[in-house]
Amino acid sequence: MSFARRQTQALMNGDTTTHLSFGAPARYIQGPGTLSQLPLLLDEFKSTRALVVADDFVRQLLSEAVPALQGLRWHVFAGECTAAEVERVAQSFRNGDCDLIVGAGGGKSIDAAKGAQIALDCPVFIVPTVASTDAPTSRVAVLYTVDHRLAEVRAMRANPDVVLVDTAVLARAPRRFFVSGLGDALSKKFEMGQCMEAGGVNFYKGRQGQLTKLIGETCFSTLMADTADALAAVEAKAPNAAFERVLEATILLSGLAFENGGLSVAHSLTRGLSAIPAIHGSLHGEEVAFGLLVQLQLERDVQQAMLDQLRPYYRMTGLPASLQALGVPANELAEAAMKIAEVTVATSPHLKHFSRTLGARELADAILATSQA
Repeated sequence: MSFARRQTQALMNGDTTTHLSFGAPARYIQGPGTLSQLPLLLDEFKSTRALVVADDFVRQLLSEAVPALQGLRWHVFAGECTAAEVERVAQSFRNGDCDLIVGAGGGKSIDAAKGAQIALDCPVFIVPTVASTDAPTSRVAVLYTVDHRLAEVRAMRANPDVVLVDTAVLARAPRRFFVSGLGDALSKKFEMGQCMEAGGVNFYKGRQGQLTKLIGETCFSTLMADTADALAAVEAKAPNAAFERVLEATILLSGLAFENGGLSVAHSLTRGLSAIPAIHGSLHGEEVAFGLLVQLQLERDVQQAMLDQLRPYYRMTGLPASLQALGVPANELAEAAMKIAEVTVATSPHLKHFSRTLGARELADAILATSQA
């Protein structure tokens, strides 16, 4: 049965998961110097005691950029977004009699703030200082174990109240984080397509609308058109027009695309990849980039031309195109591929968002074929 016929039949049966559903941050602000707006935004929300979740490096960076922030209450992020760390953040909030939480830094400190917000039900601002994932705009918090394995995913009632993206700060961040953001964003068009093909719902338990599909297409086309010039801005440590467009794609468009479009194989594989100790030093976007190639390998009858287009892009950016590039020794590829496949099949809720049912053997074969291409 086609996707359209499945949707029609579901509607006739009263299945509300086929209703169009779309979510987004209440406000998104991007540009050089926008960090200076943070005190004004806190005033706008009538916040008198905000808690900022950040590591020591980010605390110093923000305090130097906006001295007024030094007087806020700070929670020093411990480095991994675990359930225990989320509870520590929530306790800091309660102990300080705070009224608003600010998650600042990379994806894990941001997710720790979002995880605490779920328990606190307070306003939340997000201030990324690296563009390594699309975590800033989403309502999802990804939690890990202390040994860096993905443990669970929690969701806030709504997306962040404010996402403040200072591109002058992000342009000075290490190149690897920027490239990781490219990898995370690159997959969204393709994962959305497979999710829709399988009749899957998005993160709001609804179907994908025309706007969501357009967002996915625009995200991908922006990366293809502007990455080279944006990388020049990273090298110069100063934003240019291409950098602004790519940042909008990797943070805003990518975040909107995954929550409203749904995920598939590329993100599913991060479950299995987290079970391989040799890969623990990799970034989320690096793992997703490899996962996208595996997904396209599974679709190779229709996606060979896209694989041929993407491999030069991976070489230009430095995105990993094999397990070896993620840190797996060549003599351990077969064993690692099967372990990744087995854990992914057993634990990922998004693997069902594919045009056919995937088993561990087929998935492992695609992982190996991608690594050996």
